[in-house]
Amino acid sequence: MNFLAEAAEAENPLLPAWPELIIGLICFFIVFGLLGKKLLPSIEKVLAERRDAIEGGLERAEEAQAEAQRTLEQYRAELAEARHEAARITEHAREQGAALITEMREEGQRQRDAIVTAGHAQIEADRKQATAVLRHDVGALATELASRIVGESLQDHARQSGIIDRFLDDLETKAAVSEGASQ
Repeated sequence: MNFLAEAAEAENPLLPAWPELIIGLICFFIVFGLLGKKLLPSIEKVLAERRDAIEGGLERAEEAQAEAQRTLEQYRAELAEARHEAARITEHAREQGAALITEMREEGQRQRDAIVTAGHAQIEADRKQATAVLRHDVGALATELASRIVGESLQDHARQSGIIDRFLDDLETKAAVSEGASQ
């Protein structure tokens, strides 16, 4: 038993044997070297591509954002200019409308004055015509009535016109005097 105890004591299962340890270390360095030579550049290459993609994406996003900002500023400037132009056009239209209204009022006033003047002239002409017709009719009736009263014919036209005109002028004078007195 002693032998087994010494052998068990000599071989610790947790500690590897020296030759296995050296061979394991050599294999580890060989694998590590191969991985470092072959795999590490591929990994670095993929990482560099990802870094470039991320940084490029950020740069493109910043450029797109800057372009969007420039476009927005341009749009705002054009919008402000369009609003200014619309206000100018509206004001111009308002001024033209006011001028047109003024012109139309003046034209209406001129037409009204012309119509009133023509109406007054027509009324005056109608009044003169009515006065002449009335004088003639009143004279004819008065002459006929006087002929019946007197019993003889008063057909002398010159004398008849003189008498009628004098009679009507006296009536108009008396009417004007009585109108002036009543006012």
